[in-house]
Amino acid sequence: MNEKNALLIESAFKEYYFNRFDLIHVPQRAAEREFGYQKFNSGMTRHLVIKNDKELHLMLMKEVPSDVYCSNAHYMFPNLPMSEKDWKGADLIFDIDAKDLALPCRKDHTIFKCSSCNNSVTEFQSQCPKCGSGKFETASVSCKNCISESKKEVTKLVDILTTDLNMQKEQIETYFSGNEGFHVRVTNADYESLGSQERADLVDYIMFNGAIPESFGIKRQNNSKSLLPTFEEKGWRGRVARKLFSSRSKVPKVTREIIASGYSAFQVQLEEIKKTMGVRVDPKVTMDIHRIFRLEGSINSKSGLSKIQCTNLDSFDPFLEACLLGDDNVEIMADCPLQIRLKNKKFGPYKSEIVSLPKYAAVYMLCKGLGNTI
Repeated sequence: MNEKNALLIESAFKEYYFNRFDLIHVPQRAAEREFGYQKFNSGMTRHLVIKNDKELHLMLMKEVPSDVYCSNAHYMFPNLPMSEKDWKGADLIFDIDAKDLALPCRKDHTIFKCSSCNNSVTEFQSQCPKCGSGKFETASVSCKNCISESKKEVTKLVDILTTDLNMQKEQIETYFSGNEGFHVRVTNADYESLGSQERADLVDYIMFNGAIPESFGIKRQNNSKSLLPTFEEKGWRGRVARKLFSSRSKVPKVTREIIASGYSAFQVQLEEIKKTMGVRVDPKVTMDIHRIFRLEGSINSKSGLSKIQCTNLDSFDPFLEACLLGDDNVEIMADCPLQIRLKNKKFGPYKSEIVSLPKYAAVYMLCKGLGNTI
């Protein structure tokens, strides 16, 4: 990021951290966690200990980081190198990101920016129409559908955690990530001691990975003796039964069709069920028991939006509720070929033109690489 853009964004972030201390708190057992931060155009600073809100606020005002992180893990010595920290356990974390959902709308709000001349276009081309370069960077401006589909994944995840794993809803916290998705944190102490492999197994269950016909009563041979799951069963067997049959009156007919079609056909059905009913989380995030995770209340430098908790997921609008930077006007040279919506206002499209925008909209474009300060 060029220096002038970084200075403008840093100024907006500093104003936010000064005015919104009420949103930014250390998590429980803060003294056992590793903190870290990144500054604009600089590397990561890790292995910090921050014990309380006062220390956190002082760090934010002094360093004005582009991003702030805190470990999901608890350590005996969080400020030491990783091999010496003495791991005690870690919160169970899930990451759901719209970019991983393969949504058809993505092509409608992905911007290709030429690495040579910064020309921006909305359709991929092998060469920049302005300078002929073949190197492009991409930026995505999320839409309502991205957020809606991400919410559906969160809802499926919470259903499995509560009905299959007997977690309490009060132990499940959902946060907007500050960019294109959601973070879900489980505070149930029973899961803190799980290692990476156990968390990988849990992710496989949640994503419906590796499902085989035998688990649902279909055998490679002697299909006449197959016993399909019923509506009343718990877990994935009951979930699959309700998907296959849709109603109890259809059970005999659908059962005959499944048995007649055979093992391989049912395996294909299970793969299709996975696409719609398996929860699409990022497995690597959940498996990583040493990860430092974006701190709630902090700003995501990829968008200028805040990571905040969603108390009502259904009605939550990140383009309004997480858009918390100032609204005083600043001038930038905007090159944003798509219209964006923030705080119920529409901005753009702009084609390399000087515009006066509320600070929150200007910072959003600068963070996305869709403009420059004047």
